[in-house]
Amino acid sequence: MTKVSLTALVLDQLTLAREADSGRSATTVHGGHDRSLRQTVMALRQGEHMHEHEHPGEVTVHVLHGQVRLVAGPDSWDGMPGDLLVMPERRHRVEAVQDCAFLFTTAR
Repeated sequence: MTKVSLTALVLDQLTLAREADSGRSATTVHGGHDRSLRQTVMALRQGEHMHEHEHPGEVTVHVLHGQVRLVAGPDSWDGMPGDLLVMPERRHRVEAVQDCAFLFTTAR
């Protein structure tokens, strides 16, 4: 059994993202490339984004802080704390409408 404080990780990752030249920061909470499930807390400074990409398998974004926008082609969805966004199975990106942090979960 492992216990992780997402609240503490959000605060740490937001601080790192705000200080980073890239405006981004991330840390894996559970799993990895060698596991079928991977969960990562990611933080983005307002105005930054994750580059457009595709992911094999299922992907969700659970917003923990701030406001995000999921963009897939001409479609977009906004997420606030507590929202769970299910990624469409096509190219997409996540944008920071405000400084934000989210739990990015992938399952292959």
